[in-house]
Amino acid sequence: MSGDLLNPRFEGTSFVVETDDRIKIYDAQFLVAALCVYVAESDGTISEEETEEMLSQVGSHFHLESAESLSLLTHAMSEIAENPNLTRILKKLATSLSPEEKEEIALMLLKVVAADGRKKAEEMEALAHAAEIIDIEPDVVHRAFDRYFTDTQIGQ
Repeated sequence: MSGDLLNPRFEGTSFVVETDDRIKIYDAQFLVAALCVYVAESDGTISEEETEEMLSQVGSHFHLESAESLSLLTHAMSEIAENPNLTRILKKLATSLSPEEKEEIALMLLKVVAADGRKKAEEMEALAHAAEIIDIEPDVVHRAFDRYFTDTQIGQ
């Protein structure tokens, strides 16, 4: 999507973005998918394990079939590649999220980072940036980390 944003607005739970050449509609599913892709590809590649984790997280959270999850993630990848205004759009879309929803998103992003067994600095930086983009408070991120480590303790 190129051009200036004209009249961005919420219509129900969707965020409508107009430019001089088209109209795009974004929702919470897109927001989560875009953040997952952003974090996963921050180290230069998206591993097979990260792809599987993204498909699982998005599908499970939104009750989607795997084909729908794949389509959503593919759409997010193409939007990230071609839309320089995407960060602004995600910030605006995130204003509709509750702290609980933001915590769930942070937990999903942590699972994507950990999926390939390599928690690279780039991915952790991308996770922190994603939290900034959607204005996740530090205490909410901390709760997500606590939940992640509690859920992944050996023997549980």
